Amino acid sequence: MKTFNAKVNVTLKKSVLDPQGQTVLEALHSLGYKGTENLRVGKYFEVTLNAQDENSAKTQLKEMCEKLLVNTVIEQYEVHLS
Repeated sequence: MKTFNAKVNVTLKKSVLDPQGQTVLEALHSLGYKGTENLRVGKYFEVTLNAQDENSAKTQLKEMCEKLLVNTVIEQYEVHLS
């Protein structure tokens, strides 16, 4: 077994409105950061797991994301494995 470290970035799909991101953007504008044009809020996970090989780790991470970590109807995700 090998130990793998993964970083998972989750964001709303481009077609989904991001009210939290809009609120943060408006707050930045009120603080004087007028040049900020767009902002989207997401989630970030760090996962350490043991697996036979990289393919097995990727398979496990995909299952984790699609079963629990990500709402695939409205969110998309990227996994970075090391």
